[in-house]
Amino acid sequence: MNQKKIFLGSIFSLFIFSSFGQTKTINSKDNTSREDPSAHKVMLIPFEPRLYLGEIDHNINLETKLSAKEIKYKFRDGLNEQLYKAFKTNKFNVVDLMDDTTKYKKDIEGIYQYLSYDFQKVPDQANYQPPKKEKDQKKIEKGQLNVESNTDARFMNAKVTNAKVIPLLFGKYKTDLFVFINQLEIKASNSRGPAELGEGNGNRHIVVHYTIYTHDAKEINSGIAEEEFEATLNNPKKIIDKYFSKIAATIVQRTNKGLSAIK
Repeated sequence: MNQKKIFLGSIFSLFIFSSFGQTKTINSKDNTSREDPSAHKVMLIPFEPRLYLGEIDHNINLETKLSAKEIKYKFRDGLNEQLYKAFKTNKFNVVDLMDDTTKYKKDIEGIYQYLSYDFQKVPDQANYQPPKKEKDQKKIEKGQLNVESNTDARFMNAKVTNAKVIPLLFGKYKTDLFVFINQLEIKASNSRGPAELGEGNGNRHIVVHYTIYTHDAKEINSGIAEEEFEATLNNPKKIIDKYFSKIAATIVQRTNKGLSAIK
């Protein structure tokens, strides 16, 4: 296992460094001639396929005949597409790693190799502070060691385990912001989280877990972006166009707020 990690890490580093002098491919999204050199440049990292939790896939399949894999990848690509549009609308330059999966395949695999995830308290967006690792709260009751349960809402936060990854990507793509989509949940009607009491409402619920880093690996925002939608909607494109677009707008707004806070 250690030899495999060393080998993959070497391949990842070699790929990035060897690409510095190459001419950038120009396509419908990635056109350097249209970039504003004074604007921030964002890299969009999609969620790992294993981190999709879809409770309505069966309903979507009945209506559209899409397989579970097709549904997952439509949502994965659609979320990045809406983020791309939202950031471009707000005058950011953008590199979307879902734009050309063949071109960016090695970069995506290299990034995933050095990601770990922690469930942490959902930050207060009104007074944002990066979440900190928590210590288990333990106490003795009647001679027994009890670990206190914590019902605060949690989200999946991305942590980069190799300090060289983000600087290498910054050097290759000149992207000074990195938006990690960590997990996508689409919950069925009446679904609720572990910290919620009672039954949920009749709507379905989209939850996007994300983390935003600067090129020096500073976490400027993270948490969850949420939207509800009607229980009768089973068309992925309509869900993406109407509701993922709102989530993307929320993430862009929080990115701008995070940038303002560090100026």
